[in-house]
Amino acid sequence: MFDLLFLIQINKLLINIVVPKEQRKRLILEIVQKTSIVDVDALSKELDVSTMTIRRDLNELNQKGLLQRTHGGAIKLDNLDLILSNFDLKLNDDKLNKIEICEKAVNFIQDGDIIYIDCGTTIFHLSKLLGRFKDLRVITNSLPVVLELLNFPNIKISIIGGEVDSNRKATYGKKSVENINEYHATKAFIGADGVSIAGGISSYDERESAITKNMALNADKVFLLCDSSKIEKNSFFKFLPASILNYLITDTKINKDFIKPYHDQNIEIIF
Repeated sequence: MFDLLFLIQINKLLINIVVPKEQRKRLILEIVQKTSIVDVDALSKELDVSTMTIRRDLNELNQKGLLQRTHGGAIKLDNLDLILSNFDLKLNDDKLNKIEICEKAVNFIQDGDIIYIDCGTTIFHLSKLLGRFKDLRVITNSLPVVLELLNFPNIKISIIGGEVDSNRKATYGKKSVENINEYHATKAFIGADGVSIAGGISSYDERESAITKNMALNADKVFLLCDSSKIEKNSFFKFLPASILNYLITDTKINKDFIKPYHDQNIEIIF
């Protein structure tokens, strides 16, 4: 119950977030990542905001466990690389581009479909577009997606069980994979940190990749939603061949030289 109430509060806060504020906090984290230590006065000058604003940002980042507050500044956490994948911080990164990708993807959904939606921040925006359907079932491990879909009474929701990750706002683990394998979907909408013809689909997180992999394996058609910067890039953990994809939905900045090799693998690119 606590996790659900917490997520509802976060969801309400996200509505009122001003994007520049989140971009500023992202910059602060990037500076901390590079320098290991920062002070309020230097950040105030570099980001052209008041010291009071910087202190407020640092306090919020400290409360979220993203850095360690010190007298006059802050220091880097040892696991900051992993924490930078925090769902709340990534949600508004390149938000308009993510929405445009999802607006293309929603055209492939029909009433009567059973769809998997994974926990990526791009695909979260797809959930906001599903209110137009009268008969749809969504299977997901993403708690923000569940909260969004509660607004649409015509959509049936199946939430994947497992252990809740408070940073990613999603369920993971052996039980999650077992639960996914009990379902079969007409379509899977997945995300990734990289995709290439040679290296396949890849992720920075092995737990996330296990969820995404099994969603793809248990669906009739697989749609990868990602921005063009991730195409022909390989991430840490490779978990599926690119050939499992039916569609790759991206933005208009895609390198046009990439299109034919994907078409040769029977992957249709939508941009």
